[in-house]
Amino acid sequence: MKILHILDHSLPIHSGYTFRTRAIMKAQIEMGWEVRGVTGPRYNLPSPDPDAQDGLIFRRTPAIKPARAPIGEIREVAALSRRAAAVAAEWKPDLLHAHSPALNGIAGLRAAKALGLPLLYEIRAFWEDAAVGNGTGREGSLMYRLTRTLENYVVARADAVAVICEGLRSDLIGRGVAPDKIMVSPNGVDLELFGDPPPPDEALRAQLGLAGCDVIGFIGSFYDYEGLDDLIAAMPLLVARRPNAALLLVGGGPMEDALRKQSSASPAAASIHFVGRVPHHEVERYYSLIDVLAYPRKLMRLTDLVTPLKPLEAMAQRRLVAASNVGGHRELIEDGVTGTLFPPDDPPAMAKALGDLLDDRSGWDQRRADGRIFVERERNWAVNVSRYQPIYEQLARRRAYPAG
Repeated sequence: MKILHILDHSLPIHSGYTFRTRAIMKAQIEMGWEVRGVTGPRYNLPSPDPDAQDGLIFRRTPAIKPARAPIGEIREVAALSRRAAAVAAEWKPDLLHAHSPALNGIAGLRAAKALGLPLLYEIRAFWEDAAVGNGTGREGSLMYRLTRTLENYVVARADAVAVICEGLRSDLIGRGVAPDKIMVSPNGVDLELFGDPPPPDEALRAQLGLAGCDVIGFIGSFYDYEGLDDLIAAMPLLVARRPNAALLLVGGGPMEDALRKQSSASPAAASIHFVGRVPHHEVERYYSLIDVLAYPRKLMRLTDLVTPLKPLEAMAQRRLVAASNVGGHRELIEDGVTGTLFPPDDPPAMAKALGDLLDDRSGWDQRRADGRIFVERERNWAVNVSRYQPIYEQLARRRAYPAG
């Protein structure tokens, strides 16, 4: 089986998008399949073509001359579709696997039609909702409706559709997409990357002033939808109950300046520690200091429909997780078993849930074990990728040329 993945961007860029791509392609190679990726023209770093990254081969679409919307997007789609078709004509895959956004899907449709190949289109999030979540879009706006229309266009014409969670699948079914056209390939974890968690880095603990503290932590990107402002707002209540409680925030993003200002004005300012972005290879040092990983996402379409990756990685590392009770978290966390769920957009309720968790540590070891078992059984990439096999085999029988 030979699969050509059509992608927005890839390694060496680090993002949730590229890490999911890496995991899929690595696991497919382990299954004995041949894989390649072709990336669009927008985000490519200067690199050779073909480009080998972490044992994976990517073909690159050359950058195009920038232009105002929608001319720039039209040119990007045309460039990616031509490049994907050229790579496919040379390499002769059994099928094309295009990954969102919808512009990639349109490029994939064009390349598939040109070569008589089947197309699987995979949706990782509805990008109109992602734009609302990160503050670059508004629900119901012209751009929102246009992006949704393009998504519907691709879904209707693809041979099959994959989504990363039940929330997205249910939404598509509500739009009239046939249930048997949609498969779920959930976010997962490469368990080879997560062995036993390292012991706490005591030198780093002392450097950060966290000695003797109960540490609540968040490691990731600072977008509005992550709800970190609610977490900071909960800290005075938590510190009043647990004077040794501290909040460790690792990362950065669009909300960083506003969050730092909010923290500085908080009565619990001395208990809130910003680290900034850290090199990827050092992240584990910060994880080692955290007692509870908190994910206080706000309630909105994006968070209700889409499952995040970070809680799974935390559970794979046998870390305690506490998260807001939104749909994306409920697909991953069983309250009181693999983690703690608290009401979204409610700092007092969040403070109470975190305080209750810190007060009673009797079940911590069991919860850590249950979280790891859940990831091993339900969110292991070796298991997840096998879900593609039946649909791949079905689609491969439709190709217009013999396997090469």
